[in-house]
Amino acid sequence: MSGQLVAPAAIARAVLLGRAVVTITAAAAGLLLIEERWRVPTVVALVLVATAAQVALLTRRPESLTRHPWPPLLADLLVAGGVLALSRGGMAFFCYSAGAAALAGALLGMRALPLWAVQAALGFASAAVLLRQSRPSPEVTAFVAAFPVLGLLAGVGATVATAALVRYVELTVAVVASAQRSAAASERARLARELHDSVAKTLRGVSFAAVALPQSLRRHPALAEQLADTVSRGAEVAAREARELMEGLRADDPGQDFGFGVARACRDWEQRTGIPVRTRIDDVDPPLETRYELLRILREGLTNVERHARASAVWVEVTAAPGTVELTVADNGVGFSAGGLDQLRAAGHLGLVGVFERATGVGGAVEVRSSPGQGTLLRVRAGAPA
Repeated sequence: MSGQLVAPAAIARAVLLGRAVVTITAAAAGLLLIEERWRVPTVVALVLVATAAQVALLTRRPESLTRHPWPPLLADLLVAGGVLALSRGGMAFFCYSAGAAALAGALLGMRALPLWAVQAALGFASAAVLLRQSRPSPEVTAFVAAFPVLGLLAGVGATVATAALVRYVELTVAVVASAQRSAAASERARLARELHDSVAKTLRGVSFAAVALPQSLRRHPALAEQLADTVSRGAEVAAREARELMEGLRADDPGQDFGFGVARACRDWEQRTGIPVRTRIDDVDPPLETRYELLRILREGLTNVERHARASAVWVEVTAAPGTVELTVADNGVGFSAGGLDQLRAAGHLGLVGVFERATGVGGAVEVRSSPGQGTLLRVRAGAPA
């Protein structure tokens, strides 16, 4: 339901329950003041039955009640008349009448003005009868005469509260919808970036080789054979990259604990390569984009170990510090001469270049330590909730 339906239904339910409590309490107080005590349980029973029926209708068919409020409000006015007759204009009637005005305000807004006028007229008539019968002091007279006005104020208050709640619900829905659109746009951009950085580049190279292949078949058969091999190997690489991309996207489950995702990635890699992975994972929950990039960096780091390190053991750690999360992937492999980003790019370590780009994209920093025969350590620091 929209805010135009949710808010009136919520305010109306609160009014009905509150009115029942106050009215029954006021009626019960009459046991000490009236001689015909049978009227008190009768009023209580009437209020309970009417409230139960109204709450049930509001629960089962809230849209019908909020879109067509006049029939139930007129029925409620008849119940108010019954309370008036049974209580003989006592406090129970004034409490019920004030609640009826608030109910009308919640469901109708300022359109309830005619109904408020009828309720106020009944209230003033009841007050006049009571004052003629008992002839109280001027202070009591002013107190009794003010009750119909309080009913009107209750109706206006319910109108204002309902309008405020409608606005709040609509703003909340708008904020949630905007967040969902932003998340969807971010996800599309992320997927586009992944496709561009992996599959698209590979397919572009394959397409260049495929374009040159027909002409090479006629003029340079040896070159054509090389191009055909390039197309074949490129297609295999593209398929592998697409598969890895899909696996990475499936691994990025926002409802899954980040530590569990790290442990699963390490376990899967260990089972596939046979290289043992020792893990130490702190309890940390990075932001959504950061956790995705860290998982991709972890997979890239493990892939580099598999392809180049010739390692017999790997260590993976996730440690938490105030405001940051740190991912470390270390191995005891052959190592290499590590340098800065330009040196890595020049040496063809494009996987590590991608790690730098991913970490930079989420405001992180990368440290690579390696030397020939001494293994490699990759450490990434990124932001996380404190």
